[in-house]
Amino acid sequence: MSTRQESTSFAALRGQLQEAAAAFAGGPDALEGILLGLVDDVDRAVREPLEIFPVCHHSPASATAMARRLREKQPKVVYLELCEDMAPLLTELRNCRLPVAVQAFAGDVDGFPVEWAPLSVVAPITEASAEYQAIAYALDTPGVELVLVDRSSDHVFQWDSRGERAREAAPEGTAPAEGTDPGAGLHGEAVGVEIGDLRPRFAELEEHLLRHGKVRHWSEWWHQYVEVPLGDGTADHDTYRQVMFLIGSLFRRLAPGDGGRVRVDEDRERYMWTRMREHLSATGADPADCLYVCGAFHAASRVPEFGVDGADTFSISPRTATTWQYGLIPSSNGAIEAQFGLAAGSVSIASTEWAKSLRRTGVRPYRLAGQAGAKKPATKKTAATKSLSGRTGTAVGPPSPSPSPSPSSTGDHLSGFLHRAPVLDGLDEAELLGWSVDIVRAARRGGYLASTADAIAVFETSILLAGMRDRAKPTPYDFQDAAVTCIEKDRVPGRRDVRRLVEIMMGGDRIGQVGYESLPPLARDVHDRLEPLGLKLQQRGVQRALLDMVSRPELEACSDVLWMLRRLMPHGAARPIMGERRLGERSIQESWDLAIGTHQRALIELGYEGVSIEQVLEQRLRRDAYGPRATTATVLAAVEDATLYLRSRRLADELGTHALKVLATERSVDGAPEVLRRVRALLAYYRTSEPVLPAWIESFVKTGYAHYCTLLPTAFRDEDATVGQVAAMLGFLFSMESLALSLGCDRAQLELAVAQSHPEEPSKTALLWAAQVQLGTLSRAELRARCDELLDNPLVVPAYPRYLSGFVQALEPVPGLADVVVEAVSNAFGRLPDAVLLPWLPLLITTLRSGAAELAPLLVREAGRIFPGRLAPLDAWVPPWRAPAAPLPASRAEAAVHVPRGAALLPEYPAACEAVAGLLGCVGEWAPSEAPAPSGAVLLAAHPAACDAVADLLGCDGGWPALRTSASDGAALTARHPHTAKTLEALLSGR
Repeated sequence: MSTRQESTSFAALRGQLQEAAAAFAGGPDALEGILLGLVDDVDRAVREPLEIFPVCHHSPASATAMARRLREKQPKVVYLELCEDMAPLLTELRNCRLPVAVQAFAGDVDGFPVEWAPLSVVAPITEASAEYQAIAYALDTPGVELVLVDRSSDHVFQWDSRGERAREAAPEGTAPAEGTDPGAGLHGEAVGVEIGDLRPRFAELEEHLLRHGKVRHWSEWWHQYVEVPLGDGTADHDTYRQVMFLIGSLFRRLAPGDGGRVRVDEDRERYMWTRMREHLSATGADPADCLYVCGAFHAASRVPEFGVDGADTFSISPRTATTWQYGLIPSSNGAIEAQFGLAAGSVSIASTEWAKSLRRTGVRPYRLAGQAGAKKPATKKTAATKSLSGRTGTAVGPPSPSPSPSPSSTGDHLSGFLHRAPVLDGLDEAELLGWSVDIVRAARRGGYLASTADAIAVFETSILLAGMRDRAKPTPYDFQDAAVTCIEKDRVPGRRDVRRLVEIMMGGDRIGQVGYESLPPLARDVHDRLEPLGLKLQQRGVQRALLDMVSRPELEACSDVLWMLRRLMPHGAARPIMGERRLGERSIQESWDLAIGTHQRALIELGYEGVSIEQVLEQRLRRDAYGPRATTATVLAAVEDATLYLRSRRLADELGTHALKVLATERSVDGAPEVLRRVRALLAYYRTSEPVLPAWIESFVKTGYAHYCTLLPTAFRDEDATVGQVAAMLGFLFSMESLALSLGCDRAQLELAVAQSHPEEPSKTALLWAAQVQLGTLSRAELRARCDELLDNPLVVPAYPRYLSGFVQALEPVPGLADVVVEAVSNAFGRLPDAVLLPWLPLLITTLRSGAAELAPLLVREAGRIFPGRLAPLDAWVPPWRAPAAPLPASRAEAAVHVPRGAALLPEYPAACEAVAGLLGCVGEWAPSEAPAPSGAVLLAAHPAACDAVADLLGCDGGWPALRTSASDGAALTARHPHTAKTLEALLSGR
């Protein structure tokens, strides 16, 4: 037999709805089915033996009704719609200042897509919520069991098959974007568990309700048409339940047919009823002694598993292998509004209404014993309350429960509520007048030119707006609109507009705090180690810490902690004002701006990753270094951080060895500038602090030398490789050359790489010329000649700034070319006509700024050294590159006349000759002094290796033959190397 046939409690209401459907639709149709279905849902929920208590998310009316019902019924088991794996955390709420959020966090996923990580689920809890009333009652009342029955955090993502972790419903028109408010980002990207979400999912229905209700957004509609009628104290418990059942059924039946969303909702209901039946079967509890607290949307459920007598057909899937961490994080009114799409200020207004409702109804709320930050409501003692303990907190002993009707025997309270005319709440002029005065005072502090006349205007406009919207009493939303209209003129003079000032005045964005006892071990360890600073780290806001490590050496440990927090936590949590930490440098005094209390959530989430910040930092460094997108620069940065913050030679050597492997696999030069900078810094540090270089960095230099030599020709031709990246490669090769050669590298590899490079871009061409000068294959005179040719060619002049950009970039690998670059720029300004120079000048400036801004100071210093410092000597000044060669001093000229020729000089100074030959690596025996002086040809033949070395130093052409002639064949040797013989003879004779 159907429920409609069984129950006669709502027969009158069904008849009225049938008549209304026939009148509106002209006969039975879908409208009648919907209306009668609403009554069936209400009847089914009311008749359930296990009492269902429907609530709305952060609703003062729900919280008041919950506190009243708990004191009347005194249930022994409370089933709560909350993730079942969060139960152990609820006892820690007493150490916190609400609002806070219960969080489940997973950094490493196993069974979910990797791109989803990290996973985070939060359930925010405020004092003005029915959920908190149920939690406080269950935890502080002996013999009461609290059972969480909603899906686990793991199932939240198991059922999220499409990866839609954001809430599907669009935020209301006035809801702030995430992060616009200081507390709006406290939940980050976490998935919010909607406890008692009650909002139309049918867009047209919501638009219809807002338009006919003469309100701007859903929060205002709910406050006006649900909160006020149910929270004024005139609606009893049964009326409250039936109204909430009706609203939940209406929104459920008019929801769009979104298969994914509907399936998740129904699976949640099956899950919860399955868990409740399991608990009842395991404990033998009487359903009459139980209370099921859930959202009104889920209370009017039609799944087969509904009720204690429902079908046991739902199988709960096992959890994945993902390891979940649990903790409490601070929340705020703004964070709740932003995450759940509520209007800005609605949660703050709800808190204000909650306090007013307690004063008006005299209901004593439940609070956890020792709850931090809890305020006792200023309730007036009446004759009915004088016999009680007088406290507004949790009662010492449970009062004797008053008899309450069984849920199955309750009648139709819904018809009387719907037919009853709304109780008009009279205008509270004192309250509205106080609001008007307070907002003007706040506006004047915010920079507005508000006066008493504005307070009067706000007062009268609030009443006018309420009358236009068919309200006898202005709501906080009416008052907010009136304040914006009367005070905010054309601009906002301060940081906050009037709408925000009203929100603050109504209660503000209250931000919660997690107590020290409820923090994870890592967070408590941080607080303990920073205790010598003498600061209140739990306090929100910025605090200044001064560290003098000379007078107080124990503060060095605090400094280490602060530098690691700066590395791990968001910007602003620990910001150094004075002092720095670099490789090989330690500050003796430091100054910090600390906002650890403001960023408490980030500190708590660090505790999910390890038990100490050193462990977390090491894990993150390894994760960065061994990640799939790690580059050589990334690994070297991890090596530097391991040395700076952890002082771990073991970890630095391990990561440095891994950098070798990453470098060998790279085929691009994108990270060359960063690699060069970090390798230079690490080399300088190890050379000054270690007796020998670590083996990994020697291998890195050797491998990098060969690696960049191989990539150099390709990088010069590659259009994607910038001139700065190629310059960084050359900088690595030239600056590390001496170390690389000492480790066994061959310089010929670099010479071949430069010789095989044929760039087409002007800037890279100039860079190649600079490299050739450094290698000695191109002289400075030839480089100057090429620059002059560029200026003489009118087809090349427009591209000359790009050549200059290449020359400036060449100062990285070849800093000795600074004078040549200054000369090239000066020649351009001196030789080009204004018609060419003026259009060309902006291109030069933008090119240098975009491509070589960091090298410009070196160029400026060189120009300052060359050019005169004052204007007066400028007219007579001659550039150094145009000055004639200085004549040979007379003393040197006279001395050169008496210097004997090379053939006679070498035998006269055999020791000097042998010393030079030894320095050059030559092997040979000098002829006895009594022997006749050999000629130049014979001398050269006797020391062929010395001849080769001197010829190479002097830049002479020709090479020594592979198969050398006999030492006595001087004529053949001189004939083979005429230039070498003449140059050596001229050098030794002083000519």
